[in-house]
Amino acid sequence: MSLDFYAAQSAFSDPGDLVSAYDGLPRDLRQLARIVRDLMIHRLEGELFGHAHPADRLHDDAETRYIDDVLRIVLARDPAPLTARRVPGDRFVGICRDFTLLHVSLLRHAGIPARLRSGFADYFGTTGFHSDHVVTEYWDEERGWLLADAQLADPEITAHWPADFDPMDVPRTRFLVAGEAWRAIREDGLDERTFGLHPPQDGPFFGERFVAGNIRLDLAALNKVETLLWDVWGEDEGEPGTPLPQGSRAFYDRVAPVVSGDVSFEAVRTLFAEDDVLRTPPTVTCYAPYNGTHLVTLRPAGARTSP
Repeated sequence: MSLDFYAAQSAFSDPGDLVSAYDGLPRDLRQLARIVRDLMIHRLEGELFGHAHPADRLHDDAETRYIDDVLRIVLARDPAPLTARRVPGDRFVGICRDFTLLHVSLLRHAGIPARLRSGFADYFGTTGFHSDHVVTEYWDEERGWLLADAQLADPEITAHWPADFDPMDVPRTRFLVAGEAWRAIREDGLDERTFGLHPPQDGPFFGERFVAGNIRLDLAALNKVETLLWDVWGEDEGEPGTPLPQGSRAFYDRVAPVVSGDVSFEAVRTLFAEDDVLRTPPTVTCYAPYNGTHLVTLRPAGARTSP
């Protein structure tokens, strides 16, 4: 039952009325990842491409939650088939979550169970730092659940990252899902300051409080609620970068094992359904980096929109 669940589209990954854009696409994991890579550009990659993102695209693309809307933007900028590599100026300007959600959408369309995983990668930027990141987790008939990073699918662009592994088989020692990151801090004594959006000297988005937020995002994604990374709900005590209260630490000590290791489908479904702190409400607070803080009501499961 769990494989059927993850092989079906969510309200976020469903191409909706643009499903015909998927006609004729390959079923191969690696080829689909490269298609994603050639349709998108990370908002921090402009220099790598010799390109400057127009300000309006940073603003507009930043709050595109749903794949049908992503496809609408991509095809409006260049109506060619999705297999055609876009020039930088015609790509969707996104982040890791957007690369992953489109990859997951294509895999689900091909009948391959897939889901987003929120956590921390050690192959970007500062040595020894675990950067906030989102990757694909897909089902392999022989090996079970494996990790893939569609953002690394173009070796010409990503060669400067210290990612000495197959991007379609990311070692779990190089990407820690949020629950594993929490346990690495709490149980193994890793420095919380080495987990976050950036190192402590660059801002407040690091440490236990940030990892706890990623646990909520990861649990939601395991339930196919694949929000923007700056959509926030549940526990929100204190300022970013400040210590969590002891009661909150104890709470996430209990939650982290549920979203770690060999995840139990029944456990993540039950926890998400029954816990008011963890379950995504219909309306969330969006802390969009370009458009300011505001409330957003999410589409209900199964909802589609017309062009």
